[in-house]
Amino acid sequence: MNQIQIIVNNGAGTGKAFQVWNETQKLLRRYKVNYTAYATRYRGHATRLAEKISTMEGKAQVYLIVVGGDGTINEVLNGIRDFDRVRLGVIPTGSGNDFCRNLKLPGTPEESLRQILVCIRRDRQGKELLRIDLGQVTWEGCKKPRIFGISAGVGLDALVCKKALDSRLKRVLNRLHLGKLTYLALTVQSLFTMETANGKVITEHGGYILPKMIFAASMNLPAEGGGVPMAPEASPKDGLLSLSSASGIAKWRTFFLLPLLVAAKQEGIKGFNIRDEKNFRMVLDKPMVLHADGEYCGDVKRAEFCCLEKKLQLLHKDNMIK
Repeated sequence: MNQIQIIVNNGAGTGKAFQVWNETQKLLRRYKVNYTAYATRYRGHATRLAEKISTMEGKAQVYLIVVGGDGTINEVLNGIRDFDRVRLGVIPTGSGNDFCRNLKLPGTPEESLRQILVCIRRDRQGKELLRIDLGQVTWEGCKKPRIFGISAGVGLDALVCKKALDSRLKRVLNRLHLGKLTYLALTVQSLFTMETANGKVITEHGGYILPKMIFAASMNLPAEGGGVPMAPEASPKDGLLSLSSASGIAKWRTFFLLPLLVAAKQEGIKGFNIRDEKNFRMVLDKPMVLHADGEYCGDVKRAEFCCLEKKLQLLHKDNMIK
């Protein structure tokens, strides 16, 4: 079996990650797994490590495990240089863990590692692994496209993600094991202070207007922000992104509609819209915050989104219904 490469973010989940990694190391020793581990030291370090690991000389397959949260996974995705060569496994440690939750991946180190090792054996036998779509976003002034596994978008959800990156509230709630509430609390706080923008979405099938747009989220997976189902029917296996948006709704009314969004009951509500597209372009009349998997990209007026079909090979079973 090829040596397993592991990228560890001990800071994910505010303390939880350290415990998960300790347990994982014990399991690796118990299963007599040959591995090399790399600990991240700063924001963006996981991208550099993934770049180095994915271009290592040797056999064709590179087995890479991420011990971290959604932010670490996103950094790794943006560091991989050869997706045909890399097989990715995840042992979640973050506060949101939307990537793993959406894909119904195991939540404990033992379950995760067992599944990963089974999939490695299957891959060595020539059996096909689970492949999922990824998304990609570009914007004016970006040096290179940003890949995302969960979602990317502009407006309210992006603003909340930006605030959550350095939120004291998030650190406090993580210690209380209530990290998922961070996004809900910041959403309510941001809704009444943010500025809306008039947007236009341009697709290969035409275009449409989003007046007084509150958010537009390009979803590869159904939920973001700690489990909010922005596009309940989104699938990472259909070659499409689901653009979920809210526009032309008074902010006070949006506040009372948030519970319906959280409960995945937004379909049919005037102002809420979900459309599936392979790729599309968004043009705004004023800058709005853009994020990719919760990572801040910039304040932009133009952005382009596209689906990278069956881009990522996962060392996990296909537990998704869709």
